Amino acid sequence: MAKATRTASFPFEAETVWNIVTSLEHYSWRSDLSRIDVIDDTNFVEYTKDGYATSFTVTCKEPCKRWEFDIENSNMHGHWTGLFSQNAAGETTVDFTEEVTAKKIFMKPLVGIYLRKQQKTYMQDLKKALDSLA
Repeated sequence: MAKATRTASFPFEAETVWNIVTSLEHYSWRSDLSRIDVIDDTNFVEYTKDGYATSFTVTCKEPCKRWEFDIENSNMHGHWTGLFSQNAAGETTVDFTEEVTAKKIFMKPLVGIYLRKQQKTYMQDLKKALDSLA
């Protein structure tokens, strides 16, 4: 199993950051996605620009505090946890942790590198989305 965590702070209220991160309809800020198909209240599928599908099942949703889901595709399965906290000055810190297990033996050494790259891209995209609001 590989685990990657990335933390960042933004000069925005938690509700603003939460709404961007959790919106399954407004995802154009994500540079890695071509579309998201919402199945129901707890299941959705993300498609990369290359058309690769990953299924998500929401396991916890506490508005502006915590969002968690299980992840599954043909190469891996795992869990993602997003924590949101706002300080007295209105700045929000996010802490995103992803733990996945590669399904194919040859992918095991690469999954950690993949996770770190994905999280870096995600945070850069989120920063750009928030900066566009300022």
